[in-house]
Amino acid sequence: MTTRASGAADQAVDGGRIDAHLAAFAELSEPGPGCTRLAYSPLERAAHAVFAAHMAALGLRVRTDHAGNTLAELPGAGAGKDRGDGGDGDGGGDSRAIGTGSHLDTVPSGGGFDGIVGVVAAMEVAEVMVRQGVPHRRPWRFVAFAAEEGARFGQACNGSRMAAGLTGAADLAGFTDAGGTTMAAAMAAAGLRPDLVDASRWRPEEWSAFVELHIEQGEVLHSSGVGLGVVDVISGSTRLRVRAEGRATHSGGTPMHLRRDALVTAAECVLLGDRLARDPAHDGVRVTVGRLTVEPGSITTVPGAAEFYVDIRDTDPVRQRAAARALAADFAGAADARGVRLATETIADTAPVVLPDRVSAHARAACADLGLPHRVLPSGASHDAQQIGRIIPTALLFVPSHGGLSHVPEEFTLTPQIVAGTRALLATLRRLDGARV
Repeated sequence: MTTRASGAADQAVDGGRIDAHLAAFAELSEPGPGCTRLAYSPLERAAHAVFAAHMAALGLRVRTDHAGNTLAELPGAGAGKDRGDGGDGDGGGDSRAIGTGSHLDTVPSGGGFDGIVGVVAAMEVAEVMVRQGVPHRRPWRFVAFAAEEGARFGQACNGSRMAAGLTGAADLAGFTDAGGTTMAAAMAAAGLRPDLVDASRWRPEEWSAFVELHIEQGEVLHSSGVGLGVVDVISGSTRLRVRAEGRATHSGGTPMHLRRDALVTAAECVLLGDRLARDPAHDGVRVTVGRLTVEPGSITTVPGAAEFYVDIRDTDPVRQRAAARALAADFAGAADARGVRLATETIADTAPVVLPDRVSAHARAACADLGLPHRVLPSGASHDAQQIGRIIPTALLFVPSHGGLSHVPEEFTLTPQIVAGTRALLATLRRLDGARV
């Protein structure tokens, strides 16, 4: 379990290969600024094919499940020889796998690092393990999750939620994109079997631990000059769809006191969310409205309808849900005061997850063994590790986001920082390979 033997392996992590992988994935994008590779789109599936081809070329067993997750396995010394007690037999194997990975889809006009860094790190770890012939007991599984971003269908972490049994086949028709396509239809169009996703649930007894490497998507590491973060808790998220319906009338012919302006009501709701999140009584809550549409959309017509989406995040589940309830009540009051009908629907709700120290301790020890400065911090963003952590002991490592920027074309992490994160990931997995977890 010590890292002395891993010195040559972690030094073999190659920044040039990492850059080449990042550049290859960046090419798989819709036209326009940044990178656009939406969930269950042909471009996302093309990115998964790149991942699969790389892993197959290394000699790993590769498969894609019905949820669209792509998994590659490096067999362990004890494949099929599980002792049953998870023990550390001298030189013996253990058929319970350890794993790593992240996602390859992006938000519209996003960056080329969110999720992709974790997949590229997994590809590099696999290459080092194979090329260096690094001994290991357990099977190592490398995963590219599908549809992590909630930008298209409203719910985030879809592939990992299906793997964890948190979203099933019966749920998929209930998620639609802006064009009215259901998640089930998009999956089928991508060549997947949404009706069979329940068969893609992971069996926890087959897994020992999972570790995800990801960019921070905030500026704690960047501003502090620390190159690595070990996450202790991942924020939850409650997402609301709110529709305000007033009356569309002529902008010149309708006096102000006779208007039932849906957009003005929506604007009040946006400000109510901002006000709540800044209230010390709700310290820790973050409220965002990132999408708002107006009907009929004419500059000479009072808006008759407005629809917007609210993202409420917190590391405390009670505070998170209380904020959602408070906002729904505040929104209703604002609409009533203006004679506007309002409908508020919860479209996604994920609780925060506290990551187990028995896995995170190995990540902290790996950083220390490699002489890599690190700090413990929470994650404000949702991650696949959050969903997998509900069924398997999981850790989450962060590398810095330059300027704290993410979900924008300017998203960026320095290659040496990714190399350091990949070295820490490899060392963590090697520790877990020899540990009782």
